[in-house]
Amino acid sequence: MGAPGRERTGTGQVVQRHSFGADGHRPIGSLALLAYLEGSCPTTQPGRQRGEAFGGQRRIDGHAAQITRLQSVVVKTDSTAIDNHQAQRPTAESRYAEELAVLAALEGPRPPGWRLTPRAVVDFICGTGTGDAVAVEPKFVGDRRLVERCVVTLAGSRGLLLVGEPGTAKSMLSELLAAAVSGTSELTVQGSAGTTEDQLRYGWNYGMLLASGPSEQALVPSPVMTAMRTGQVVRIEEITRCLPEIQDAIVPLLSERRLAVPELGAFSVEAAPGFCVIGTANLRDKGVSEMSAALKRRFSFEAVDPIPDRDLEIDLVTRQTSDALIAAGLPDSVDGPLVDALVTVMRDLRRGVTDEGWAVERPSTVMSTAETVAISQSLALSAAFFPPADATAGAASLLPGHLLGAVRKDDDKDAARLQAYWDATVRRRAGENGDGNDQSGRDDAHLWRRMWDHRGDLQE
Repeated sequence: MGAPGRERTGTGQVVQRHSFGADGHRPIGSLALLAYLEGSCPTTQPGRQRGEAFGGQRRIDGHAAQITRLQSVVVKTDSTAIDNHQAQRPTAESRYAEELAVLAALEGPRPPGWRLTPRAVVDFICGTGTGDAVAVEPKFVGDRRLVERCVVTLAGSRGLLLVGEPGTAKSMLSELLAAAVSGTSELTVQGSAGTTEDQLRYGWNYGMLLASGPSEQALVPSPVMTAMRTGQVVRIEEITRCLPEIQDAIVPLLSERRLAVPELGAFSVEAAPGFCVIGTANLRDKGVSEMSAALKRRFSFEAVDPIPDRDLEIDLVTRQTSDALIAAGLPDSVDGPLVDALVTVMRDLRRGVTDEGWAVERPSTVMSTAETVAISQSLALSAAFFPPADATAGAASLLPGHLLGAVRKDDDKDAARLQAYWDATVRRRAGENGDGNDQSGRDDAHLWRRMWDHRGDLQE
C-alpha cells in the first residue's frame, strides 16, 4: 500500500489515502467513511450505485447505513500476530508448557487452587535428579532449600518477599513460582515512583462511568483484583520503588484478603483459594521509600544471594551465551576459557578477594551474575559480527573494554579500581614480571596475557 496522502478519483474528487495502522488494520478516513454512509462517495466501477466504492453492500434507511461486508474496508495483515513461542522472551508458562503439563499430572497433596503439588513446584524450578521418574532441567541456580521455603510460604497463603542484590534472579524466581503455582506469571504490577493506586486496586471505564454511574461492569480490574477473583499468584516487582501511600494499599490485601470498592457501597472482592502475593526488592537500591513496619510484618522475607559455586555460575553463563548466539542466527561456538576468565574476574570484584587470597578493591557497581551474562553475550556477538583486529588474542582482546563499560556505570572512580585490578591481579596471572617470562605457572596464563596486553583499553 502507498503512503498516506491525497489522490483524485476518476471523477476528479479528492479523497484521502491511508497506510496501515500500528494494529495491522487499514484505517478509513473519517470523511471518506462519512461520505460512504451518506451515499455521497463516488462510484469507482460501472454499474455500482453511489456509496459502494469501498465494496460494502449498502442498506440505507433515511440517513442510517449498515455495512454488511467489510472485507475491502478493513485489511488485516498476518505479520501483526506473533506467536508467544516466537517472542524474544516468552513467558515461563509458555516456554516450559510441556514440563508443567507432565508435572501437573503427578499425584500428591496440593493446596487449594494450585496447579502443581508443592514438591512438583520445587522440582520444576530446581530440576530433578537422574533417577527420578520425570526429568526436569533446573531453571534457577541456587539453594534448593530457599525454593522450598518460598513454596511453603505460598502454601500458607502468606506474602513472599524476595530481596537481594540486583541481578540475582529475584524476578525470574518469582516468575517461575507464579507459573508453577497458578499457570500464569502475567499478573504483574511493576513498581516505580509512577505506580498509582488503581494499578494495585482497580480503575474505571470512564465512558461507562459517565453514562451510567459506578457499577461492577464499569470496573477495570487491576492484576491484583484479577488474581484475587481467580485464586492466582500476583507479582509486585520493586515494591520499595513505590510511594508510601501505594505501599499502604498492599497492607489490607495481605491481612484482610479483601478488596473493598467503596464507590459500590458494600461491594468487595474476596480472595479465592490460591491467591498469593510475591514481591521483590533490591537491597543495594533502597528505592523511593522504605517499607513500613506493618507491610514488612505481612511478608516472609527470603534473601536471594549470588551463586556461590563458581562452576555453576560458569555453566549458567555458558548456557545463556549459547542461547544468545542461537537467537542471533549464529553458530553455537562459546569460548569456554574466555567465559571462565570472565566469571573469575567478576567473582573477584564482587567478593573483594581472589581464589588465591589476593585482596581486591571492590567497585561500587554490583558485579552480578546477570551482568556477567550480559558481558559474555556481548563478547560473543562482538567476536562474531566484528572480529577483532588482533586475531591471535580473539575475543579476549575485547574483554577490558566491555568490562570498563559495566564497572563505571555508577561511579567513575570504579574505572581506577578496575585498572588497579588489572595492574595487580591480571598481571600476576599473566606471569608478567617485566622480563617477558611467564612466572605464573597457570595453564591459562596465555589467556590472561592477552587480557593484560590490551590493558590500554581501560584508559579510554
